[in-house]
Amino acid sequence: MTEWKRQVGDETIFRTCAWSPPGCHPVGCGLQVHVKDGKVTKVEGDPEHPITRGSLCPRCLALKEYIYNPDRIIHPMKRAREDRGKDKWVECSWDEATDIIADHAKEITEKYGAETICVFGGTGREANNWYPQWANLVFGTPNSVYAQAGWSCYGPRMTATAFMIGGGYPEIDYAQKFHDRYDNPNFVPPEVVVLWGKEPLRSNPDGLYGHAIIEMMRQFGTKIICIDPRITWLGTRAEEVIQLRPGTDTAMAMAWLYVLTTEDLVDHEFIEKWTFGYEDLCERVKEMPPSRAAEICGVPEEQIWRAARLYGNAKPSSLAWGLAVDENTNGPQLGMCLIALMTITGFIDAPGGTTLGMGDDQGNVVRDGGAIDAADKVDDATDSTLMLALKHGIMTQETWDKKRIGVDKYPCVGQVLWTVQPDEFLKALETEKPYKIHMAQFVSSNPIGTAIAAEPQRWWRALKELDFNFACDLFMNPTIMACCDVFLPVASTIEHDGQVVTHYGLNSSFYGAENKCVQVGECKSDVEIMMMVGKKMYPEFWNRFETEEDYNNFHVFRSWLPWKELRDNVVTMSEEPYYKYKLGKLRPDGQPGFPTFTGRVELSSFSYGAFGEDALPYFEEPAFGPATTPKLMETFPFILTSGARRQEFFHSEHKQVKSLRQISPFPEIDINPEDAKAKGIEEGDWVEITSPYGHIRQKAKVTPTIKPGVVHCMHGFWYPEEDGEEPNLYGNWKSNVNMLMPNSVNAKVGFGNTFKVMICDIKKVDSEGGPNEPDDIFVEKSRLEEFSVNEAWRPVDAPYDEYKANN
Repeated sequence: MTEWKRQVGDETIFRTCAWSPPGCHPVGCGLQVHVKDGKVTKVEGDPEHPITRGSLCPRCLALKEYIYNPDRIIHPMKRAREDRGKDKWVECSWDEATDIIADHAKEITEKYGAETICVFGGTGREANNWYPQWANLVFGTPNSVYAQAGWSCYGPRMTATAFMIGGGYPEIDYAQKFHDRYDNPNFVPPEVVVLWGKEPLRSNPDGLYGHAIIEMMRQFGTKIICIDPRITWLGTRAEEVIQLRPGTDTAMAMAWLYVLTTEDLVDHEFIEKWTFGYEDLCERVKEMPPSRAAEICGVPEEQIWRAARLYGNAKPSSLAWGLAVDENTNGPQLGMCLIALMTITGFIDAPGGTTLGMGDDQGNVVRDGGAIDAADKVDDATDSTLMLALKHGIMTQETWDKKRIGVDKYPCVGQVLWTVQPDEFLKALETEKPYKIHMAQFVSSNPIGTAIAAEPQRWWRALKELDFNFACDLFMNPTIMACCDVFLPVASTIEHDGQVVTHYGLNSSFYGAENKCVQVGECKSDVEIMMMVGKKMYPEFWNRFETEEDYNNFHVFRSWLPWKELRDNVVTMSEEPYYKYKLGKLRPDGQPGFPTFTGRVELSSFSYGAFGEDALPYFEEPAFGPATTPKLMETFPFILTSGARRQEFFHSEHKQVKSLRQISPFPEIDINPEDAKAKGIEEGDWVEITSPYGHIRQKAKVTPTIKPGVVHCMHGFWYPEEDGEEPNLYGNWKSNVNMLMPNSVNAKVGFGNTFKVMICDIKKVDSEGGPNEPDDIFVEKSRLEEFSVNEAWRPVDAPYDEYKANN
């Protein structure tokens, strides 16, 4: 292997792996960064990276343009609280900026308690999601906040996996854990891969390298089944594309289980030895024969039989699940069905099936075929962020148990995830109950903007009123401009040392080094910034770390490799074996089986039952749709879905990068030609999209690849070139699809929302236009009440049990 740093002429070439920032899921693509005189001259793919093999997405190819962008902020800044919403920022020193933060945090902690501080985070950076570490270890608060309504990204799937399998996120097998990849003698290519609500070529989600699906199609003839209301690029090459009505996935999945169980397309030996509740599951799915699912989902019955049989007869088969599980009020039940489909065929954690991760609970991690014993680890390094905070007196157990907002109402969310329940947290900001929040930090999060938060105008009004706010980021955004008092500039992936861990450590395929290549301005890594503020808050804990490498070796690197060894390797494959449940590699006690109550895959879930949910899956119509809100659909006749990924953008990031922005200069709404003709809409027209919650504008993309009656809106779009001051906030309110979504439409366990299944109307308009302040946007609640008369529709603030009782 080529060394991680080498000199070629007058250039230094660094081999490294990419993660956020800039925004990216943790695929850890391999880069070769060319540097001359301390400046990046070129970024290209690393052909020696075992997974990406020299290929790169447009965002990495544009990395030079990103890090040297004239809009990037490369020095700390501050402004007076009364100047929030105004561009009155001034530069300051790191010491002054961190003093301001620590002084406010200490005062607020002393007056009101540490729990009145909150830390917002987004998709996350590097080996850890930094925002829980900021919350627990720097400020001693339990309130870390992922602000997406219903925690509806990844969290529901994590929870379903934890409850039914015990942990270790399931992922399709593409030989991703082995250095020799497809040549590994244990690997068997999948005959069929199901992509359920997932487009991995665009999203490369959570560690899955999407192009591997094309590799297996070409090399082994792997067949694809797509479940999606849109026909994607992979869909055009699939054996089956099931274009179902958004939000009806659970009915479809139950019908597949009906086919597999009634036609005996299951592995009885695996079911007998390793599952619990199979007979109960068989009985439940009798409620959803393909004939009923066809009517609900709007697809031909014969296609359901055909696709399910193709999956059930494949040996081996694999299934990838996407945001259709999470952004759906019936999502927990869909997750239960998909885990059942992965397991009853017998191909869970099997070659060519669906792999599981070993996690970190055993105290050892397999590396290069061996293991590192827990006794060899640095003291404290095996502790979670929470355990460290409790052990070192930064936070008390009572604070964690009693002060984390929303998990008393939705304990299921708090059982697996480390955050608040976001919908309840917004209500707490607005009502000051159970207590008033006084301070917020934003780490790779833009809730007022276009990234994750539904009804962003509500977050905007609430967050502006807090005593003190600050952000750690690379560019100004609507959230920071609207409500922050200090801006701390963050280093990009090639400006600091760090680590990539795919699937956030829940199913690691490899451990990749982020090697520092250049320094831009005064930007610092998340770890360096945490250490600076931490030493001013809790010096007895944080003073043990003199350098970023000290902290990395202590608490970050879950591969338990010393930093220098990880850096020199650039990529270290996990080399995890198949059939870990047979080998005692999943359970903390080292016994065969799964780390669940029963030691088996729980097709009937004890955990869901314990939280008041049905232990078995069931279908429930979306909160908005033809079955639940027929009167409302007279006004809003289209089903709206959103969130499909773009290769040039990551959520709300990259809109300032010219080479990427020219690919998509404006946001687009996908409309079927039949629907466009009926509405007098042509390609490129500006379209106003209206839901019961607001209205926005996007440009029409007329395409036959979307199901008639369904439209898809681009998410994450704002206009950095526009006026940044309030009320416009860089055009934050013009095209923001989150303006069309309610904040609180959950399943009773606290997960799910309408990002994938809302209702709307569309009409042609003359120009971009659109609202430039949130007061222009509301459809008043009185109008919503008018729509909901005599309908089984749950208003935004109605509790789930009240809704169920009344409907």
